[in-house]
Amino acid sequence: MSFMKLTASAVAIAAVSASAAAARDQIRIVGSSTVFPFSTAVAEQFGKTTDFQTPVVESTGSGGGLKLFCAGVGTQHPDISNASRRMKQKEFAMCQENGVENVTEAVVGYDGIVVANAKEGAEYALTRTQLWEALAMEGPKPTTWDEVDPALPQVEIEVLGPPPTSGTRDAFEELVMEAGCEEAGGEDCGGAGMEIREDGVYIDAGENDNLIVSKLEANPDALGIFGFSFLDQNRDAIQGATIDGTEPTFEKIASGEYPVSRSLFFYIKNAHVGVVPGVHEYALEFVSEDAVGSNGYTVEKGLIPLPEDMFEEVRDRVENLTPMTGDEWN
Repeated sequence: MSFMKLTASAVAIAAVSASAAAARDQIRIVGSSTVFPFSTAVAEQFGKTTDFQTPVVESTGSGGGLKLFCAGVGTQHPDISNASRRMKQKEFAMCQENGVENVTEAVVGYDGIVVANAKEGAEYALTRTQLWEALAMEGPKPTTWDEVDPALPQVEIEVLGPPPTSGTRDAFEELVMEAGCEEAGGEDCGGAGMEIREDGVYIDAGENDNLIVSKLEANPDALGIFGFSFLDQNRDAIQGATIDGTEPTFEKIASGEYPVSRSLFFYIKNAHVGVVPGVHEYALEFVSEDAVGSNGYTVEKGLIPLPEDMFEEVRDRVENLTPMTGDEWN
């Protein structure tokens, strides 16, 4: 009997130890490759200036990150997910179904989607209609740019871009492909008309935007699609095309003049606040004046800051951990 009690006690102690070992003291963040450099900058600053460990930030793509984030509550699941587009209604529903009931949404700034190539290549002035004609699954499927428009270079169309799990891909399809389809008089522009070719002209380059930049340097004839910050940080090697006559610059994206711009987000799993140390504190750092204000350290990396009134609203939402209600899409 004494041996059985001792064994039971040992098992109980082992279970408690295993549970303690499973608990995390380091924030885990997943999601958008576009938000990744900004989130990483915040994580590094947070680790330097607080007593909390530096958070782990993974670039999984917006869709992939939200899938992980919404899979459940518990330290085996991420605490925060970055996204270069708003969470979709079906993702919000998945969160609710899996017990991730209280989620706080934060907009941290703006970004432009650029089409760029190596400086050794030709300079491009493109319209969204031309991009649709070059890349649409339902379009004419040209093989060279001059087939789209004789004024464009006589080179093969090769575009390196993000995968379907990427928020940048979602935004490009909506802001460029759908808009270009409508301008061209295409059909079902919100559905099949905005789908991208799968015959090798468009190359899925994964979630690493830095890899796209390096591939452009190796092939001056290729174009790449990624966030403005990667163009801004690599202007010595690559150049951005004008879209509908507007250059992709900080000022033109901030003013709304550049036509291919979008909001950047992160999402907090409120159930993990107070469980994984520093989740709320990290989120507050990300929406601080020092990080995302007009002279913030993420702005130096290419983030376009929010207007002051919107910044205060977002800050208040994160401060109070105000949960999403499901009415955000109305």
